[in-house]
Amino acid sequence: MAAQSKPVQQLTPFGYALAGALGGCFSTAIVYPLDVVKTRIQADAKASEGHDLAISSVILRIFKDEGFWGFYRGFTATMLNTFSMQYAYFFFYSWVRNSYIKRLSRKLPVGAKAPTLSTAAELLLGALAGALAQICTLPVAVIATRQQVGRSLDTPKSRRLPTEPLTNGLADEESDEEYDDSFFGIAKEVVREEGIPGLWLGLMPGLVLTSNPAITYGVYERVKAAALKAKPTINGKLTPGMSFLVGALSKTLATVVTYPYIMAKVRIQARGADLETAEEDHLDRPHHNKPHHLKDHHPGALDILGRVYRKQGIFGWYQGMSAQIVKAVISQALLFMSKDQFEHWALAIMILLTKFRSR
Repeated sequence: MAAQSKPVQQLTPFGYALAGALGGCFSTAIVYPLDVVKTRIQADAKASEGHDLAISSVILRIFKDEGFWGFYRGFTATMLNTFSMQYAYFFFYSWVRNSYIKRLSRKLPVGAKAPTLSTAAELLLGALAGALAQICTLPVAVIATRQQVGRSLDTPKSRRLPTEPLTNGLADEESDEEYDDSFFGIAKEVVREEGIPGLWLGLMPGLVLTSNPAITYGVYERVKAAALKAKPTINGKLTPGMSFLVGALSKTLATVVTYPYIMAKVRIQARGADLETAEEDHLDRPHHNKPHHLKDHHPGALDILGRVYRKQGIFGWYQGMSAQIVKAVISQALLFMSKDQFEHWALAIMILLTKFRSR
């Protein structure tokens, strides 16, 4: 019996991935209304025109215009995106890290302690895992972002001023009824407007942002090791309170460093990116559900950052950063705090699966 239970006493990459995905969904679900708020703030390109983008103002605006459920737009897609992204990241991270350590261990004498990875190695492995996860899960992220933003950046007929022109004379054709904000409805919309590659909008800034989890986990592991060395514990693990503080510190640092690309990625994926380009270049507004780029291309991260700099200066690159940090810190800290518990649950699930298969 002992021999049969041995293989599941330590989590495999699958187990770590499952634990990370469950923990990610748990933390994201708790802060989801704030996630919608920060996405709306990041996607709004009208801040230079006097739009009030304070967190409290956006909260009140969502509640007034959309009611309570406005804070849960795109919840299902975001949960799917969170689970798949966290699963893919933890799986690839555990796999590449374990593979690298085994490779280094082969060069050591038999029975020698496993080598400790350098900070540079931790960051590189994390970036590689993040890049693989981004490529696999980005289409769901694009759909989730568009669902969260919805049509909040459009000018509805009820709010259009008398002096404002109709949307390229097509207000009747592009009525609210033609907008399908379901998961598959948005997927079809993206493919019709941007082609199949449109499902990977924001891939380049997404690859740049692989440094975010790499920095987060690298800093977390280093600070955790220092904390345990300064104040050892019986089981060799941080207390929940200490895990919260270490997670908050590591995520804040990573967010501040990478934020301009976080904001640019949201704007690339939101519906308003092509509209902003058309307005800046004095072109006709792009038609809904029709190809947008017969003569040009979808704006990239550098295009977005350049446009924001011209309108708002360098501070425009950090629009919505306070909401991002609050949401990210709470979410990541909760993830780190619950990480060990979800690993226990993942191990229990694996044991049950092993017993089920052995029957």
